[in-house]
Amino acid sequence: MKSLLACLIAALGVVPLARAEEPAVLYARHCASCHGPDRWGRLGPALLPESLERLRAPQIAAVIRDGRPATQMPSFAGTLAEEDFAALATWLLRPAAEPPQWDEEHIRASREAQPPRPLARPIHEADPRNLFVVVEQGDHHLSVLDGDRFTVLARLPTHFAVHGGPKFSPDGRFVYTASRDGWVEKFDLWALERVAQVRVGINARNLAVSADGRFVAVANYLPHTLVILDADLEPVKILTATSRDGKTESRVSAVYDAAPRRSFVVALKDLPQLWEVSYDEHAAPVYDGLVHDYRMAEALGRPGFLHPRRVDLDLVLDDFFFDPSYRRVLGASRDGRAQVIDLDVGRPVAELALDGMPHLGSGVVFERQGRTLMASTNLQRPVLSVIDLDDWHTVAEVPLCGQGFFVRTHENSRYAFVDGMMTKECRDGIQVLDKETLQIVATLRPEPGKTFAHVEFTRDGRHALASVMEPAPDGALWVIDTQTLQLVRRIPMNKPIGKYNVANKLERSGGTSH
Repeated sequence: MKSLLACLIAALGVVPLARAEEPAVLYARHCASCHGPDRWGRLGPALLPESLERLRAPQIAAVIRDGRPATQMPSFAGTLAEEDFAALATWLLRPAAEPPQWDEEHIRASREAQPPRPLARPIHEADPRNLFVVVEQGDHHLSVLDGDRFTVLARLPTHFAVHGGPKFSPDGRFVYTASRDGWVEKFDLWALERVAQVRVGINARNLAVSADGRFVAVANYLPHTLVILDADLEPVKILTATSRDGKTESRVSAVYDAAPRRSFVVALKDLPQLWEVSYDEHAAPVYDGLVHDYRMAEALGRPGFLHPRRVDLDLVLDDFFFDPSYRRVLGASRDGRAQVIDLDVGRPVAELALDGMPHLGSGVVFERQGRTLMASTNLQRPVLSVIDLDDWHTVAEVPLCGQGFFVRTHENSRYAFVDGMMTKECRDGIQVLDKETLQIVATLRPEPGKTFAHVEFTRDGRHALASVMEPAPDGALWVIDTQTLQLVRRIPMNKPIGKYNVANKLERSGGTSH
């Protein structure tokens, strides 16, 4: 390992430190109080290879040297030498001395909560169903935006890198977030304050809230668990993602609520399985093995409540979304295969002409000429695929500028909006699809050269918001008139990523299935 470390340091053009243990000493002296002595995270995020997977050593060194503005991460430019930054960054990319663990005891010990204020109505005058929560990645805040006046009501600090989309309680009063470093937070949108937080893992991906508001399910990469909490963030059950024989574990890559089914549906990163976890206390038993005749009790079943029902697949789903019935899952793998899985029969029933599906199951559903259509971007081709949900045939492939990513629409809008945030030459424009003609009719590019992406509509669909995903002072939201396609207002923000409207998410407007 020492020789490997020396090679990595040499490749970075860094002079090796005098003692091999020096980076560990530096970490203990300057980093452990915030990030934990074991690098599992504490006040700051976990500093493990699994958490730093998108960063290279020079980028990590730059953060150590320069800090993160508007966060608790200070600059060490006056404390450490240049060679210290590089050596410490390289060391952080090594596996931890002991495999990270995060069990129920850790979860319970991390929980902090206070009772919500006994309010009869919000403390603000905004329509509580037309609020937006905006994830500002630049300084790790959640902004609460009035969707009628387009004014910011509050900026609430969050943990590091909120990801996967906030989710709302059924009454719209509370919003839950999951951060990359495993923290789940509950915010009161009436009182504009955080009321609870708990750390459920070391590397989390996203969360879902049950339709009845009783449970919050969180998908973890590290450890390999699905954690189910109650509405006040007390742990209820921890499910380890394993194969049927228990010999192989998997990262949990996504969890979504299938409201009509009263269940969570779960994607696994490393196993060809889909899980359905019912939160109905009267759910039918789950049979993991061979069944002769379940009606005659000729099988060993487990209670269906909060226990996974496994659907075996011939591919690993990267992500998915639901058809309007929530009976079928439309999912795709990274290798480009896409399938329709019927949850009732527990198997794939159709192939889809999609070359991969973008992360977060970015698809929309809309009506056209008496048919229900689905539109999704492709990971490997610059087209928007429009597919008939009755017979799964491709109605159209609409050319795009590069590989599209997020697609959004609203039932009161004639248009769907498609961004190209993952393609360098197209990341600064949002293309507008006419849902009747299935043609691109406009490209919105208010700030050339700056990433412009992720559209969300107001409750009534008259306006849409899109993000200029740049740090302050360049970051902003643009308000778009969805009838005229005019840009009507710019709202400064600090690298706004996603934004989520209370009513649209709860009512699953325009095919927003989760």
